[in-house]
Amino acid sequence: MHQRLAWQSSLTVCDSDELLLDHVQKASFRYFWDGAHPPSGLSRDRSGRTSDPSNDLVAIGGSGFGFMAILVAIERGWITRNDALDRFDRMLSTLERTTRYRGVFPHFINGVDGRTVPFNRVDDGGDLVETSLLVQGLICVRQYLLPSSTVEAALRTRIDQIWRSVQWNSHVKASEKVLYWHRSPKHDWLRNVPIRGWNEALITYILAAASPDHAIDAEIYHQGFAGNGAFLNGRTYYGVTLPLGPDYGGPLFFAHYSFCGLDPRGLKDQYADYWLQNCSHARINYLHSVHNPHDQVGYNEHCWGLTSSHGPGGYKVSSPISDFGLIAPTAALSSLPYLPEETLRALRYFATLPQSKMYGRFGFIDAFSSARNWFARTYLAINQGPVVAMIENYRSGLLWQLFMSAPELQHALRILGFTSPHIRVLQEQNCT
Repeated sequence: MHQRLAWQSSLTVCDSDELLLDHVQKASFRYFWDGAHPPSGLSRDRSGRTSDPSNDLVAIGGSGFGFMAILVAIERGWITRNDALDRFDRMLSTLERTTRYRGVFPHFINGVDGRTVPFNRVDDGGDLVETSLLVQGLICVRQYLLPSSTVEAALRTRIDQIWRSVQWNSHVKASEKVLYWHRSPKHDWLRNVPIRGWNEALITYILAAASPDHAIDAEIYHQGFAGNGAFLNGRTYYGVTLPLGPDYGGPLFFAHYSFCGLDPRGLKDQYADYWLQNCSHARINYLHSVHNPHDQVGYNEHCWGLTSSHGPGGYKVSSPISDFGLIAPTAALSSLPYLPEETLRALRYFATLPQSKMYGRFGFIDAFSSARNWFARTYLAINQGPVVAMIENYRSGLLWQLFMSAPELQHALRILGFTSPHIRVLQEQNCT
């Protein structure tokens, strides 16, 4: 058994920025370490502020963030490399026995035996977006592990086998040029959700193009996700021009999930500069709270962040055009690379709120509503994971460097028409 991590029960606002980031990042990591599903080591979909759920539900996308969080913890010295390798072995063993559909993982599984737990009646098979979030994390781990180590080389091989088995092209209908989110063994395409941009699934298309054995053609990205430019925006909100996506940018996880591994700095294609896209999206989200057009209680330059989270009436997808008065700390904290000053102000403000309600064993709770004096008693894997990853990318660039170093990823970016400083670096290395 691994040693459980000591945790700080409260934050001190007089701490330095670095110390506050350490505390919050480490606490969020504990969700994926002490709070992981015990038999499998994979990530629970959600957990309580003070106690674990009694079920065996494991989230596939959340587990991808869990793999990435463990890498951060090794580098930060929170856990030993050997403990991490043991955990990787257990996590991979569960994934290897998980029921898959043409190599594609479902949204949820039972962590004990790997059985599919249906998301709903017709969503009982492969979920391509959740699978891509898992594979993003797996590729980071593979790139981190040392091929010169017998133990680590064996883990790399097992990751490759999982990654290469995903039949991304099986989620394309005959005669269509778009990826579909779900495919069921019983209901086939009945769920019928094409993955079109702008949303959180850029990573899905890039990995689908990167697959060594089951790749999609570039035209599926251009016609399917980009819609040959249909996802362009170009309008101005609060004085900020938004290159892509829905009005006011949508929920902030659009700027987080794909970019925990995919480095947006200097990443461009014929449609957008993705660093500019994410910075603009985050700034519009921030300015929405500053301007506060709906007079929501508590919104200001210190208190901002709209994304998906728990709410008083259940799960909510919050954005400037769908504003429930609900602030999710992950939205601001995971935007640290894009808006460092605004994020640090929000972090310090969150730390002044009643910490018996706002802060628990895994850091800041999932969301709160000042108008209702409501604080979530829960955490979500898909919100905790980006906090660890994006804070680390701001501090060291670790996960961006790992993911962008993968040769398959480099190949996919080139064939899809992207440019990136990472591609230039790789080409220079190949010439020496």
